[in-house]
Amino acid sequence: MKQTSGIERFEALLRSAPQGPPSHLEAWNPPYCGDIGLAIQSDGTWSYRGSPIRRMALVKLFARVLRREADGRYYLVTPAEKVDVAVEDAPFLAVEMETWGEGADQRIVFRTNVDDIVACGPEHPLRFVAQAPSGGLKPYLRVRGSLEALLTRALTLDLVERAIPDSEGRLVVWSNGACFRLEP
Repeated sequence: MKQTSGIERFEALLRSAPQGPPSHLEAWNPPYCGDIGLAIQSDGTWSYRGSPIRRMALVKLFARVLRREADGRYYLVTPAEKVDVAVEDAPFLAVEMETWGEGADQRIVFRTNVDDIVACGPEHPLRFVAQAPSGGLKPYLRVRGSLEALLTRALTLDLVERAIPDSEGRLVVWSNGACFRLEP
Protein backbone atom coordinates (compact mmCIF):
# COMPACT_ATOMS: atom_id res chain seq x y z
CA MET A 1 0.00 0.00 0.00
CA LYS A 2 1.32 3.42 -0.97
CA GLN A 3 1.96 5.90 1.85
CA THR A 4 0.62 9.38 1.13
CA SER A 5 2.13 12.55 2.49
CA GLY A 6 0.08 15.14 4.33
CA ILE A 7 -0.06 17.38 1.29
CA GLU A 8 -1.23 14.55 -1.00
CA ARG A 9 -3.96 13.61 1.48
CA PHE A 10 -5.17 17.23 1.61
CA GLU A 11 -5.09 17.52 -2.17
CA ALA A 12 -7.26 14.40 -2.55
CA LEU A 13 -9.77 15.65 0.03
CA LEU A 14 -10.01 19.06 -1.60
CA ARG A 15 -10.33 17.81 -5.17
CA SER A 16 -13.55 16.06 -4.17
CA ALA A 17 -15.02 19.34 -2.84
CA PRO A 18 -16.99 21.85 -4.94
CA GLN A 19 -15.19 24.95 -6.30
CA GLY A 20 -14.99 28.21 -4.33
CA PRO A 21 -14.58 28.64 -0.58
CA PRO A 22 -17.02 26.34 1.21
CA SER A 23 -19.82 28.38 2.76
CA HIS A 24 -19.64 26.19 5.85
CA LEU A 25 -15.84 26.36 6.25
CA GLU A 26 -16.13 28.36 9.48
CA ALA A 27 -18.50 25.74 10.94
CA TRP A 28 -16.15 22.82 10.36
CA ASN A 29 -14.47 21.66 13.56
CA PRO A 30 -12.25 18.71 12.61
CA PRO A 31 -9.51 17.30 14.82
CA TYR A 32 -6.16 19.10 14.77
CA CYS A 33 -3.62 16.96 12.92
CA GLY A 34 -0.48 19.04 13.48
CA ASP A 35 2.09 20.75 11.30
CA ILE A 36 2.82 19.12 7.94
CA GLY A 37 5.23 21.85 6.80
CA LEU A 38 2.97 24.24 4.87
CA ALA A 39 3.99 27.91 4.78
CA ILE A 40 3.13 31.13 2.94
CA GLN A 41 6.01 33.60 2.50
CA SER A 42 5.49 37.36 2.47
CA ASP A 43 5.82 37.40 -1.34
CA GLY A 44 2.79 35.07 -1.62
CA THR A 45 4.79 31.90 -2.32
CA TRP A 46 3.27 28.78 -0.80
CA SER A 47 5.72 26.06 0.21
CA TYR A 48 5.64 22.51 1.53
CA ARG A 49 8.56 21.46 3.73
CA GLY A 50 10.66 24.32 2.37
CA SER A 51 9.98 23.65 -1.34
CA PRO A 52 7.79 26.07 -3.30
CA ILE A 53 4.46 24.71 -4.49
CA ARG A 54 4.66 25.53 -8.19
CA ARG A 55 1.26 24.19 -9.21
CA MET A 56 -1.00 27.25 -9.04
CA ALA A 57 -4.10 25.05 -9.18
CA LEU A 58 -2.99 23.38 -5.94
CA VAL A 59 -2.27 26.73 -4.27
CA LYS A 60 -5.76 27.95 -5.23
CA LEU A 61 -7.25 24.72 -3.93
CA PHE A 62 -5.53 25.17 -0.57
CA ALA A 63 -6.46 28.87 -0.43
CA ARG A 64 -10.14 27.89 -0.60
CA VAL A 65 -9.94 26.08 2.75
CA LEU A 66 -7.54 28.40 4.56
CA ARG A 67 -8.87 29.80 7.81
CA ARG A 68 -7.53 32.07 10.55
CA GLU A 69 -8.80 31.25 14.01
CA ALA A 70 -9.22 33.32 17.17
CA ASP A 71 -5.74 32.28 18.35
CA GLY A 72 -4.32 34.18 15.33
CA ARG A 73 -3.00 31.01 13.70
CA TYR A 74 -3.76 29.86 10.18
CA TYR A 75 -5.02 26.40 9.26
CA LEU A 76 -6.04 24.40 6.23
CA VAL A 77 -9.38 22.87 7.17
CA THR A 78 -11.38 20.03 5.67
CA PRO A 79 -14.31 18.21 7.28
CA ALA A 80 -11.84 15.48 8.31
CA GLU A 81 -8.70 17.30 9.51
CA LYS A 82 -7.02 20.60 10.30
CA VAL A 83 -3.30 21.38 9.83
CA ASP A 84 -1.10 24.39 10.53
CA VAL A 85 -0.01 26.88 7.88
CA ALA A 86 2.84 29.23 8.86
CA VAL A 87 2.07 32.66 7.37
CA GLU A 88 4.91 35.19 7.26
CA ASP A 89 2.73 38.28 6.74
CA ALA A 90 -0.65 37.99 5.01
CA PRO A 91 -1.85 34.81 3.32
CA PHE A 92 -2.71 36.63 0.08
CA LEU A 93 -1.41 39.50 -2.04
CA ALA A 94 -3.61 42.02 -3.81
CA VAL A 95 -1.99 42.13 -7.25
CA GLU A 96 -4.44 44.05 -9.42
CA MET A 97 -6.78 46.99 -8.82
CA GLU A 98 -9.60 48.52 -10.85
CA THR A 99 -11.30 51.79 -9.90
CA TRP A 100 -14.48 53.49 -11.04
CA GLY A 101 -15.61 56.97 -10.14
CA GLU A 102 -13.91 59.50 -7.88
CA GLY A 103 -14.03 60.74 -4.32
CA ALA A 104 -16.91 59.45 -2.19
CA ASP A 105 -18.49 57.80 -5.26
CA GLN A 106 -15.40 55.72 -6.02
CA ARG A 107 -15.47 51.93 -6.23
CA ILE A 108 -12.28 49.87 -5.93
CA VAL A 109 -12.05 46.19 -6.80
CA PHE A 110 -8.96 44.05 -6.21
CA ARG A 111 -7.76 40.71 -7.57
CA THR A 112 -5.57 38.57 -5.35
CA ASN A 113 -2.70 36.28 -6.27
CA VAL A 114 -5.14 33.34 -5.98
CA ASP A 115 -7.71 35.09 -8.22
CA ASP A 116 -10.18 36.14 -5.52
CA ILE A 117 -12.09 39.23 -6.70
CA VAL A 118 -12.82 41.55 -3.78
CA ALA A 119 -14.82 44.78 -3.83
CA CYS A 120 -13.34 47.03 -1.17
CA GLY A 121 -15.99 48.52 1.13
CA PRO A 122 -17.73 47.99 4.46
CA GLU A 123 -17.60 44.17 4.22
CA HIS A 124 -14.06 44.14 2.81
CA PRO A 125 -12.30 47.06 4.49
CA LEU A 126 -8.79 48.36 4.07
CA ARG A 127 -6.58 48.75 7.11
CA PHE A 128 -3.18 50.36 7.34
CA VAL A 129 -0.29 49.28 9.57
CA ALA A 130 2.85 51.30 10.30
CA GLN A 131 5.89 49.63 8.77
CA ALA A 132 8.90 49.59 11.06
CA PRO A 133 11.48 51.08 10.96
CA SER A 134 10.61 53.32 7.98
CA GLY A 135 7.25 54.46 9.32
CA GLY A 136 5.66 53.78 5.93
CA LEU A 137 2.24 52.20 5.65
CA LYS A 138 1.35 48.63 4.73
CA PRO A 139 -2.24 48.36 3.47
CA TYR A 140 -4.26 45.18 3.97
CA LEU A 141 -7.61 44.24 2.45
CA ARG A 142 -9.99 41.82 4.17
CA VAL A 143 -10.68 39.05 1.67
CA ARG A 144 -12.99 36.76 3.65
CA GLY A 145 -13.48 35.92 7.30
CA SER A 146 -10.33 37.15 9.01
CA LEU A 147 -8.09 36.50 5.99
CA GLU A 148 -6.33 39.48 4.45
CA ALA A 149 -4.35 40.38 1.37
CA LEU A 150 -1.34 42.68 1.54
CA LEU A 151 -1.38 45.18 -1.31
CA THR A 152 1.74 45.07 -3.48
CA ARG A 153 3.97 48.14 -3.48
CA ALA A 154 2.73 49.14 -6.94
CA LEU A 155 -0.92 48.94 -5.84
CA THR A 156 -0.10 50.88 -2.68
CA LEU A 157 1.30 53.71 -4.80
CA ASP A 158 -1.77 53.59 -7.07
CA LEU A 159 -4.04 53.68 -4.02
CA VAL A 160 -2.22 56.70 -2.56
CA GLU A 161 -2.72 58.51 -5.89
CA ARG A 162 -6.49 57.96 -5.47
CA ALA A 163 -6.49 59.48 -1.97
CA ILE A 164 -8.17 62.81 -1.24
CA PRO A 165 -8.12 64.99 1.90
CA ASP A 166 -11.07 64.66 4.27
CA SER A 167 -12.61 67.56 6.23
CA GLU A 168 -9.72 67.37 8.74
CA GLY A 169 -7.07 67.38 6.01
CA ARG A 170 -6.20 63.69 6.44
CA LEU A 171 -5.74 61.56 3.34
CA VAL A 172 -8.56 59.07 2.76
CA VAL A 173 -9.66 56.62 0.10
CA TRP A 174 -13.32 55.93 -0.58
CA SER A 175 -14.80 52.71 -1.92
CA ASN A 176 -18.41 51.55 -2.04
CA GLY A 177 -19.49 54.25 0.40
CA ALA A 178 -16.80 53.49 2.99
CA CYS A 179 -14.00 55.88 3.90
CA PHE A 180 -10.54 54.58 4.83
CA ARG A 181 -7.88 56.83 6.37
CA LEU A 182 -4.35 56.28 5.14
CA GLU A 183 -2.95 55.99 8.65
CA PRO A 184 -2.46 53.23 11.22
